[in-house]
Amino acid sequence: MSDVAAIQNLVQKQKALKEEIAKIIVGQEEVVNQIVLSIFAGGHALLVGVPGLAKTLMVNTISQALGLDFKRIQFTPDLMPSDILGSEILDESRTFKFIKGPVFSNIILADEINRTPPKTQAALLEAMQEKAVTIAGHHYKLDLPFFVLATQNPIEQEGTYPLPEAQLDRFMFAIKLNYPTFEEEVQVVKSTTSDVSAVINPLFTAQEIIDFQHLIRRIPVADNVIEYAVALVSKTRPDNALATDYVKNYLDWGAGPRASQNLILAAKTNAALNGKFSPDIEDVKAVATGILRHRIIKNYKADAEGITEEMIVAKLL
Repeated sequence: MSDVAAIQNLVQKQKALKEEIAKIIVGQEEVVNQIVLSIFAGGHALLVGVPGLAKTLMVNTISQALGLDFKRIQFTPDLMPSDILGSEILDESRTFKFIKGPVFSNIILADEINRTPPKTQAALLEAMQEKAVTIAGHHYKLDLPFFVLATQNPIEQEGTYPLPEAQLDRFMFAIKLNYPTFEEEVQVVKSTTSDVSAVINPLFTAQEIIDFQHLIRRIPVADNVIEYAVALVSKTRPDNALATDYVKNYLDWGAGPRASQNLILAAKTNAALNGKFSPDIEDVKAVATGILRHRIIKNYKADAEGITEEMIVAKLL
């Protein structure tokens, strides 16, 4: 199949995917869209939202519709790295045998990742970066596609271990979940308090998703689009010549080179999912907020004046 036909096929399949997801998830189109973008771009995503917004249900539904294995890990202060990665045990024949942990799955929901100590966070983040784990000197490859969706609860920060900036940078998207609208909430209550349950049909195989990820990497990008993305990221750095007074006023630190790479990958994916054969500047703008939001660090002045990361990104665009 030619790349052109493959992109047209991807457009059809992702429409069907969103229809399947909508059987269970009401509204939240923007959130679903960004998760789907992350998966096809081969990145990971961080979901930030208060409890009860169906984060777990959403991830479970998406993994079923994609036909992928799904595991949920509830992060707690006493969770050890071996609880995620697996461990070696002595079997009956007195030989060491490796028992795989929940990380050996296609989609991992890392629930409340900021509730566990840095040692355990680091174990998961290494797996995300390397797509492999090392246990007792042995190297084990993870099953592909491999995708981590971590959730963070923005309230009750006591006793939590916030992810350091370097680890936040490993996530392609930071996605904010908001409360549903009145109409959506009425629909949610109607559907969840009846005895009818929707059936989700798997639409993809693991290999198809990997093929689509390779297809997206093959999409050509014009130099002016790459230059736009790099200039946008450069503008977030207060000590850069391109930085505006607004940025110098409100930001301590800007985004690193990984932001530029992710902007282009996500823009390619956004273009492909909309049936375009090459991304333009509009595609970069469409994904910019989700990619830059967690990579820029505000100063105390921004906090005092109620300036949000989204406002800063909007101003840059």
